[in-house]
Amino acid sequence: MTLHGKTALVTGGSRGIGRAIVHRLSALGARVVYTYRRDAVDLRRDGVLAVRADQADPGALDAMFAPVRACGLDILVNNAAIAPSIPLAELTGDDFDRVMAINTRFPLLAIREAATLMRDHGRIVNLSTLNTVVAGPGLALYCASKAALEQITAVAARELGPRGITANTVSPGQTDTDMLRATAPWERIEATAAAFGALGRVGTADEVAAVVAWLAGPDAGWITGQNIRATGGLIV
Repeated sequence: MTLHGKTALVTGGSRGIGRAIVHRLSALGARVVYTYRRDAVDLRRDGVLAVRADQADPGALDAMFAPVRACGLDILVNNAAIAPSIPLAELTGDDFDRVMAINTRFPLLAIREAATLMRDHGRIVNLSTLNTVVAGPGLALYCASKAALEQITAVAARELGPRGITANTVSPGQTDTDMLRATAPWERIEATAAAFGALGRVGTADEVAAVVAWLAGPDAGWITGQNIRATGGLIV
């Protein structure tokens, strides 16, 4: 598979799964623009450009799309998100507004903007989470925001399908990232994966990136409106 001649835009590409996606798409030959909120990471690859964009600010859309307006777009990957753990009894309206703005509103507006720039037979891949079917305490806002994004993806598949543009969701399970390691002691995370996962281990960011890259490539042109659960068999 090759992505030579393709232009990709990846949100939240400076660390974790997003960084692995940037690496994978770039290695396959795509020109990649990625966003970051705090510190850009030098990925040291030709054809990779970092743009600062805070998804809490809808105005950041202009900065994010500026590098691709002239050349057009082939691939959009909505990866950036936040996952605060807030018990129901403690969450506020401000918490709701912030999580929904970052995890749902910004990706939705990005899809709308991308559709005007994207060439026919383009690819949209949105990152969700296993937690939309395996809910966890404190994750009401995270689960709700990602479930909404899954439905937006399905609608985008219907609306953009006549142009050959596909829209799919990838829902990772336990993946070795800084975000996962911050949730619990590593030994407990590994024990959970061993007890409940068909493959018996925690996944890697590169493994999730490989699924995203496949959906972004030419071999997945007949796949749209789907939610690929890249979980190592946590749900079978």
